[in-house]
Amino acid sequence: MKTIQFIQKSALLVLTIGFTACLKLDANLYNKKKLDAYQLDNYTGEQDFILSQDYAIPGSLIHQFTLQSKSKNESKATTIHAIYIGNLTTIANDTIIVYCHGNKWHMDFYWQRAKLLAHVNGKNKYGVLMMDYRGYGLSEGEPSEEGMYADVDACFQWLKQNGAKDNQVMIYGFSMGSAPSCELTANVSSLSPSKLILEAPFASSAVMAQDGSQLSMSASYFTDLKIDNAEEIKKIKIPFLWLHGTNDNFLNYKTHGQVVYNNYQGIYKTHVLIKDADHSEVPSKMGFDAYLRTLKEFITKK
Repeated sequence: MKTIQFIQKSALLVLTIGFTACLKLDANLYNKKKLDAYQLDNYTGEQDFILSQDYAIPGSLIHQFTLQSKSKNESKATTIHAIYIGNLTTIANDTIIVYCHGNKWHMDFYWQRAKLLAHVNGKNKYGVLMMDYRGYGLSEGEPSEEGMYADVDACFQWLKQNGAKDNQVMIYGFSMGSAPSCELTANVSSLSPSKLILEAPFASSAVMAQDGSQLSMSASYFTDLKIDNAEEIKKIKIPFLWLHGTNDNFLNYKTHGQVVYNNYQGIYKTHVLIKDADHSEVPSKMGFDAYLRTLKEFITKK
């Protein structure tokens, strides 16, 4: 009996150490990958989907540039890379979607998604601003929760400097991108987005850690992150659209997205659950036409 108990305790110890190695130091959230250059349409690596030529973006509407990102607790700025799809001379009048991508890799991986968003309400109709968080792609530095918020706020600052106003800007957060989307919408930032779109959001870092560990231990044992979208959403009053796949094996829609959705107390909310879609399959399983139509109806709703 003592031998069996020793084996059980040893197995639990190994399991705990294994999960700690995976989740501690926030390695579970940040899945960065450096690049030598952005390839965009010429990128041949893994992608969630590849659009047809119907969604091609003219080279004159693709602008790559750098921004200086600095949080209130930093003494030195970090250079991050961003891409704007649209006409730079009409930013002051255009509808603009700020796209906060997920934890995987870089803007090349999410390029097809950004192109798709540029076609909401018509071909190349909306402006789309996307950035690589620090440590991702060509962006300098190391990823952190505070840094991620500063990186998205640097995009807000750039839009404001180019004439964009609050009522023109929507923010779209996919997966990890739901964190800066909720944080910067709920609290004071350089711009106040007029509408919020979350695709496959997570409820909090605590729920994520508990889902991953399956152990009855405090979430702080596994992660130092303080992200809590389920709480931040309570402060948000602007219209909110939630998209989530019912077969999401990374962020279960019931324990993550549904909690965020239920906690929203603003003026208007709507949602679409996509049957059998996994974490990265929402646009493709939904169908691009239906996906774009849903976004258009939400964004243009008065």
